[in-house]
Amino acid sequence: MSVSSLDAACGTEGPAYGRLLGLGWAHFLNDGAANYLPGVLPAVLVSMGLSVSLAGTLMAALLIGQGMQPLTGMLCDRFGGRGFIIAGLAGTSLCGALVGFAPGYWSLLLLLVIIGLSNSMFHPQALVVVRGLAGRQHGSATSVFLVGGEVGRGVWPVLASGVVTLGGLGSLWVLGVPALFTLALIPLLAPPVPPRRRDATPIRWRTHLQPLSVLVAFSALRALLLYAISTFVPLLWHARGGSLTGGAAFITVLMVVGIVGNLGGGRLSDRFGRRRLVVGGMALGALAMVAFMFAQGAWAWVCMGFTGIFIFATLPLTILMGQDVVPENRSFGTGVALGLANALGALGVMALGPVAGAWGSQAALWAAIACGMLAAVIGLRLPRDAHL
Repeated sequence: MSVSSLDAACGTEGPAYGRLLGLGWAHFLNDGAANYLPGVLPAVLVSMGLSVSLAGTLMAALLIGQGMQPLTGMLCDRFGGRGFIIAGLAGTSLCGALVGFAPGYWSLLLLLVIIGLSNSMFHPQALVVVRGLAGRQHGSATSVFLVGGEVGRGVWPVLASGVVTLGGLGSLWVLGVPALFTLALIPLLAPPVPPRRRDATPIRWRTHLQPLSVLVAFSALRALLLYAISTFVPLLWHARGGSLTGGAAFITVLMVVGIVGNLGGGRLSDRFGRRRLVVGGMALGALAMVAFMFAQGAWAWVCMGFTGIFIFATLPLTILMGQDVVPENRSFGTGVALGLANALGALGVMALGPVAGAWGSQAALWAAIACGMLAAVIGLRLPRDAHL
């Protein structure tokens, strides 16, 4: 795919906000269906008689499929179109609706893996389309799209926990209904991505491996911290006598309040560059989580909100960095910066499961915070902004 072909097809003046908002809604549904598990995880563990030490394994099964995003990104670059967006949303929504009907542990694991694979199909192609609709405001437009996913990840755990509280795990199917109507709108919202030209510049691994490796290391540690918060904060809350919905509400605060950081980070990067915002945001996010561990009452919710603001300010910037490292293979760059990194973060969460089983959810969260601080240090080695 030519670097400029999709941009030229969509226009280069200002962002096409109507289409971006529609794709943001699709992102809301996709990421909501793919990430509501933490909100119902205590109920799942109880209903199947599973140990809390398996919480990390269940989350890893859900997230490990995202490691396929570099591969799906390469396929998106080769074939173009928008079929990966449609297939991804269909897969996450259908399998997300079936989670409540899983008869046992292994069937649940299979559904979670398929959800992760479907999620890996949706993101690389969708983010290339979004960049094409951005005009010259890449950071701002990417943030608008990502907000839909953040709201989905934040709201759906609470919605799912409420649905389960009212109707049991078998009633989760109702959350998949809106996607049935949205799938028909995708061809109207997403212009087809042109396939990569045969004479396009190939990936130069000797040149690109070092910056991509640093980017993956940073993003994987950030993902580990976010997934650990989503997995173990509700379990910690539940162990202390809190309600299922109350524990899920912390995830809502993390994701939804994080919108402020997402929009702010994207907009500020269009003016001031990316690397300094990425390093500062990650450092402040880890420190805000430290404060959460000691906070009580309303201050715990405040600290969780600031954690979301600072960490999510870095997300659109690292995606754009990945695209810029391999500009003729933007779907692949997106898949590496987002999907591969998220899969590695999921493996880290799985490793934290035994820590939580032996020493409690609080110990797992402290280990994740240390990884977040390490990410801020690694961020100093990220590529400099080409336009500054």
